[in-house]
Amino acid sequence: MRNELVTPGAGELTYEIRNIVNVAEKLQKHGVKINWENIGDPIVKKEEIPRWMKEIVAAAVMENDTWGYCHTRGVLETREFLCGLTNNRGGAQITPDDIIFFNGLGDAISTVYGNLRHESRILMPSPTYTTHSIGEAAHAQAAPVCYRLKPEDNWFPDVEDLENHVKYNPQISGILLINPDNPTGMVYPREILEQIVAIARRYDLFIIADEVYNNITYNGQTTVPISDVIGEVPAIAMKGISKEIPWPGSRCGWIEVYNGNRDEQFHKFLNSILTAKMNEVCSTTLPQKCIPAIMKHPEYQTYLRERIACYERMSTITYDCLKQVPGLMVNRTNGAFYMSVAFRDGLLTDRQSLPIESVEVRELVEKLVNAPGVSPDKRFVYYILASTGICIVPLSSFNTPLQGFRVTLLEKDENECMRIYRTLAERIKEYLNS
Repeated sequence: MRNELVTPGAGELTYEIRNIVNVAEKLQKHGVKINWENIGDPIVKKEEIPRWMKEIVAAAVMENDTWGYCHTRGVLETREFLCGLTNNRGGAQITPDDIIFFNGLGDAISTVYGNLRHESRILMPSPTYTTHSIGEAAHAQAAPVCYRLKPEDNWFPDVEDLENHVKYNPQISGILLINPDNPTGMVYPREILEQIVAIARRYDLFIIADEVYNNITYNGQTTVPISDVIGEVPAIAMKGISKEIPWPGSRCGWIEVYNGNRDEQFHKFLNSILTAKMNEVCSTTLPQKCIPAIMKHPEYQTYLRERIACYERMSTITYDCLKQVPGLMVNRTNGAFYMSVAFRDGLLTDRQSLPIESVEVRELVEKLVNAPGVSPDKRFVYYILASTGICIVPLSSFNTPLQGFRVTLLEKDENECMRIYRTLAERIKEYLNS
């Protein structure tokens, strides 16, 4: 072309959670049976949607108004229902005009970061969910600025590191937290949330809280939504139904804005987000219409508790299998349905490998791992995939210098979960000793 079409570094913004699927599908063609532990889609792992929930959706489909546009901010009745859930907690109070619906949180994330000035940065956790780091880096056309989550301390944030980044980088305008966290499964204690809010207050920042997993905690751990502790600090909470109901195919998420009128610059920013949404007219009507009926259904809380109990059992199995492996930093997952595991420094090298029976598969993997710039944990993940069929994600793809991997806790069969993670533990030992 006569001109360059993409910004510098755009090719480096990769979504490894999906990218590894391309590799796994190639291996499938060579007879490798894949266990998909890479992506947080409960439906892929045979999550059974209850009949009563399907009946609510089926009834909504029969109504003419679910086929049309809705208000740009979202269906009014649904926004009123969600306001009630937040306001009844007694923290930040909102109105229906403080809620905007999006076509999934990916859309919300892209729109929120895309409407910031290039010079304004959002301080990210490290590791962090790829959609956030890609969205923020794309808007800034620069590498993300990050505070550290500590694998040696349950993946809790290093609050001193966080404040130092804020103090010495005047371009930082906001702080992101993901609670419960993806990719680590860490749950923010209330006191740490209060510390982060205090930093935002002290340096005149706003907070973005991704709370799509906020109602999925276990192992005796609890947390609170940011609305409970935000006080007068401006904030945006990101929420959705893809994980909780779960209905990932609905592509239905929303933001709740707290203290939107307390700061003129923040108010202008919110108006730019709404204007961008107006250009799309609105988000999908059908799932919005279903939210109140589903969440108010008498069986909903029981159904959610049963799912959470399953994640708790799988977290225990996964933790018990992997904590026995020397050289791994393993923390028990207490929320969401992911576990991130880091290797201790220097354990992974570019010489390690696993035996692969198929000549074709071995040649394919060796070509991939010998490509320029392949990180040690990506090399490890490819060998695990080819030798066992277990598809996991390299931790370094979550915007962190740590080498490791992320897995999901979505397997429904406890015996199969045990088999997968016993196999993974055995192969890690073999890989490290190769």
